Amino acid sequence: MFAVLSSARKALRTVAIVATAGLLAACDASMISDLGGSTAAGGGPRIDPNKPVRVALLVPQSDPAAASIARDMENAARLAIADLGGVPIDLAVYDTAGSPATAAAQAQRAVDEGAKIILGPLRGEAAVEASKVVADEGVNMLSFSNNPSIAGGNLFVLGPTFVNTADRLLGYAHRQGRNSVAILHSDDVPGQFGKAAIQQAASQNGVRVAAIQPYPLSIEGVTTAAQSMGRVAATSGADSVFITTDATNAAMPILLQVMPENGLNPAQVQYIGLTRWDVKPELFSYPGAEGAWFTLPNQAMQRNFSARYSNAYGAAPHPLAGLAFDGIAAIGALVEQGRNDALTGRALTQSAGFQGTGGVFRLKSDGTNERGLAVATVRNNQMVILDPAPSSFSGAGF
Repeated sequence: MFAVLSSARKALRTVAIVATAGLLAACDASMISDLGGSTAAGGGPRIDPNKPVRVALLVPQSDPAAASIARDMENAARLAIADLGGVPIDLAVYDTAGSPATAAAQAQRAVDEGAKIILGPLRGEAAVEASKVVADEGVNMLSFSNNPSIAGGNLFVLGPTFVNTADRLLGYAHRQGRNSVAILHSDDVPGQFGKAAIQQAASQNGVRVAAIQPYPLSIEGVTTAAQSMGRVAATSGADSVFITTDATNAAMPILLQVMPENGLNPAQVQYIGLTRWDVKPELFSYPGAEGAWFTLPNQAMQRNFSARYSNAYGAAPHPLAGLAFDGIAAIGALVEQGRNDALTGRALTQSAGFQGTGGVFRLKSDGTNERGLAVATVRNNQMVILDPAPSSFSGAGF
């Protein structure tokens, strides 16, 4: 245990800054209490599906911190267009420079130049500003944000959300007879968002929130919370503990080592993770990881996309590039139906959804999204799929 604490101590000095900055790329701290957007409009422009449909892609090409992401997103969008065969998509790319004001100006320019729908921008704050200026023109926007609180009206979010993940896991937990959960979260913006998502999902799935345990982002705060979770679970009657902490966070090894050492037996209390633990397989050797649950997209489809992208462009895609592919795939599937209302909110939110780089997904009437996820666990230091990602929204878990 002491080796774990020693190696994590330095990393935790900056983890608060790093974790918060990561989420703020898509989220606004003032929106934590509101995880659902307003109802999305059912309207949108009419198109002639027999003529090229102009789609605007808004990405931060000249932002030094995100230029490589912009490049990969454009590449992925063009790869998706190639998959559409004869579907007439005219992609026009606009540089947001990573600025909300520039994103708004470019969104207006795109519509003035004939765009019928906008894909992007990358960050939530830019998406909000851009969506405002084109709302009165009836143009819908599929942003790359993962922040559900910005969604609604003409603004949709394509990024995976905490609510979607928490709902999948607690739905599965309920079917396995787990009905009472303790939430362990960092006392920062990502942790607050995660806590709220779990609370919402618990309510939707008939699971009782037995206890909520925050911890400050310090070595002492993480250790103290980990030491107390056995008592918290026992006194509250929780049969599960839901951890919001990102797998790459320096707090995770401490939690997965110290909690089992202090009475939170993973053979009796189910450990659940809100983020993908497979991205950090070193965690699998810790006692708290054995038997834990987390989600991930359809891995076969993700591998297929990554291989095709690499073959086309000579390098692996950025993890966010698939969102651009998904957006074009959805737009193309609707245009292919030959409907002049293909890009209205009503059409975009069709219940059957679309096939994307990580499997099936659909846009919801509140502007958020739902993605088909697999439930995985750890057995003998190896990831094992417990419940596969559904191939359609009539499958298990939906």
